[in-house]
Amino acid sequence: QVQLVESGGGLVQAGGSLKLSCAASGIIFSINVMGWYRQAPGKQRELVAIINSGGRTDYGPSVKGRFTISRDNVKNTVYLQMNNLKPEDTAVYYCNAVDRASATSWGKGTLVTVSA
Repeated sequence: QVQLVESGGGLVQAGGSLKLSCAASGIIFSINVMGWYRQAPGKQRELVAIINSGGRTDYGPSVKGRFTISRDNVKNTVYLQMNNLKPEDTAVYYCNAVDRASATSWGKGTLVTVSA
């Protein structure tokens, strides 16, 4: 079982930056892909960014060029650097991990609010 704890959310003005962190604990040996998803009020949950154990990344189209995902395998932590934030980035951001047997874990989420 994997536990995921997000941190770093908060209130920021448009154009500002935030860095989110997600620390994994528990049975972490087989974690393959980690990532971030978000859900805004009245909208479906969407992909933000993912990164596999070898460092390969993929991004949702609305955040490409603005967000960067990274991973520290020693600390078992994944990060999301968010730059040039826009009001439409306002959402609850959820950390995700998938192991090599395709078992999925989710964090409780951290709220990011971007004011105009």
